[in-house]
Amino acid sequence: MSSGYEDEATFAALPPAQGRAFAESWWGRAWLKALEDTALDGQQLKKGRARARAGAVGAVTVRPGRITAVVTDRDGTAYRADVLVQELSDAEWDRFLGTAVERAGHVAALLDRDMPPHLVEDAAAAGVELLPGLGDLEAECACEAWDHCPHTAALCYQVARLLDRDPFVLLLMRGRAERWLLEELTARGTADDGAGEAEAAGPEGVRADEAFAMGGILPPLPGPPPVPERAGEPPSLDTETDPGAAVDPAALEMLAADAARRARRMLAEVLTAADSPTGGHSPAGPSPAAPSPAGTSTAGRSGAAPGEGVLTVGQDAVRLAAAAEAPAPGVVARLAAGTGRDAVGMDLAVRAWRLGGAAALAVLEEEWTPEPAAAARAEALVAAAGEDGERPVLRPLGGGRWSGPGDEVQVRLGRDGRWWPYRREEGRWAPAGPAGHDPGAVLAPLLEGDDTR
Repeated sequence: MSSGYEDEATFAALPPAQGRAFAESWWGRAWLKALEDTALDGQQLKKGRARARAGAVGAVTVRPGRITAVVTDRDGTAYRADVLVQELSDAEWDRFLGTAVERAGHVAALLDRDMPPHLVEDAAAAGVELLPGLGDLEAECACEAWDHCPHTAALCYQVARLLDRDPFVLLLMRGRAERWLLEELTARGTADDGAGEAEAAGPEGVRADEAFAMGGILPPLPGPPPVPERAGEPPSLDTETDPGAAVDPAALEMLAADAARRARRMLAEVLTAADSPTGGHSPAGPSPAAPSPAGTSTAGRSGAAPGEGVLTVGQDAVRLAAAAEAPAPGVVARLAAGTGRDAVGMDLAVRAWRLGGAAALAVLEEEWTPEPAAAARAEALVAAAGEDGERPVLRPLGGGRWSGPGDEVQVRLGRDGRWWPYRREEGRWAPAGPAGHDPGAVLAPLLEGDDTR
């Protein structure tokens, strides 16, 4: 497809990109995201990024539907690399031009070598995708790789730098040269100015009763998407750029993974509520928000399990460590140190959290005195446990705790009325199983050697 103008541009090789990002503009980053989403092998991208950073990409030629450059390997071997991009059709260009002249700032921004986000959004609403997406960057290389190789990846990283400087590079890939575009935009803008007076009165619109009647014939909204079986994997932060002493990549990856898990859980809760007869809302309406107690972390609010309310900083640190499948030891050590725990204390806290969340952690780390009525019920249960010849005799220790035979096991009463089994491990008390409503029953597995470690 030709516009009658010079539909090709060649850009001289750029110097090495040491110590800087390949894309600083939002549209340049979108280009790289399309590359990273398309490529199947992240190692090939990493090698390509290194070649581009070293200045191994030669002059880049851009023409409709294709970009080309020669990329040199470390051993000096040169390969021609091509990346193919889908061109826009004549009808799509017509819709794009119509969209661009609708707002006066669009053309001015393009002339200033800027790509306004609203222009891209308005074009997409008209069915014209300017920026490439998943699978839109097709690789061809003389090395005969069937997917993106280091050479085509290096070319794409270099093109991101060109796009930063001039968004018309993207439009040329899509099929139209800068001069043609500017002339068309100017012509359409002039025509729109002449028609402005005739349209000053605005559109006639639609009668209200007609618009209301259309509601009965519109198709129903699509159903909600299914909840993913598991949260997605966080992006890898393994880059060639030194993050600096103030940034901990392992901690950031843990936080990203935690955010993904919480997002999945919240999605499941929303969809479940939407399926309920009341649409997830109480007939009496939402309850007023309670003030956050002193020393609590509002950041932990979304991390709390249903019914746990707001988490303190110390609780949220344990939740983070307990939720991670394979947390980096250094990150766990930082969470422990930041909350006044040693390594053993953090390990016990994580074990407690996995057994019962904030309630189990409180039983591990807090002593409390039950109210008289609760204390009377607890003593009655303890006495009943001792009356059964097959159950242990429990001795009160205070603080909601009772010792079992040999002082090597305990039961602890939680504030919710449940009993938790504990056993001594290397001089410290460790949670040894889930909670129950009978102190003798929760201790029995420990005495039989069947506790949870």
